[in-house]
Amino acid sequence: IVSRFLTGRFEEQYTPTIEDFHRKFYSIRGEVYQLDILDTSGNHPFPAMRRLSILTGDVFILVFSLDNRDSFEEVQRLKQQILETKSCLKNKTKENIEVPLVICGNKGDRDFYREVQPREIEQLVGGDPKKCAYFEISAKKNSSLDQMFQALFAMAKLPSEMSPDLHRKVSVQYCDILHKKALKGKKLLKEGGRGSTEEAYGIVAPFARRPSVHSDLMYIREKAIGGGHSKEKDRCVI
Repeated sequence: IVSRFLTGRFEEQYTPTIEDFHRKFYSIRGEVYQLDILDTSGNHPFPAMRRLSILTGDVFILVFSLDNRDSFEEVQRLKQQILETKSCLKNKTKENIEVPLVICGNKGDRDFYREVQPREIEQLVGGDPKKCAYFEISAKKNSSLDQMFQALFAMAKLPSEMSPDLHRKVSVQYCDILHKKALKGKKLLKEGGRGSTEEAYGIVAPFARRPSVHSDLMYIREKAIGGGHSKEKDRCVI
């Protein structure tokens, strides 16, 4: 799913890892956004690090395989842990913290081998699509992925242009996009001096590294002191 989001390609051979980190920058209507993606496995060997990842996360995608019941049960546990962990931050900030959450049943192309029934999924998702949405997808067939991403960004109150099909993928030097941060809140200029805020661009940052534990702790501290809002309002963590 992450590969589809970042590159539009499907990886036939997937090697599970504890976590992978990716970063993508967008220029949308004259604003620059930073999207950090932390792709974690269901079984993180360090509970404290998983809790830290949840605390720093802004939006969440939980994925299970429709043909694997164990993965569904793990998503059940993860959803509960996310809500409990975020409620602790809510108690400290004294504000209502929304948790944009999408649950995905992957491998929709293998319905014959389904091990998870629709009624069980309905119970997991609950009755409020504004708090938790569900999509049956197929990363292999690229089915329903863009609809899922659009719903996720809408729940997070982020520009719809962040979805893969709604912006132009560009390949420029990493430093160039960083320089555009100085243009935040201003119109980007085309040749000839005419302002343009219509087009949306996205670029995957090469060699992105996950922020240090200290940086994550400071990020959480800013949220707590700032009443649930970090100073880095142009940063989003999935």
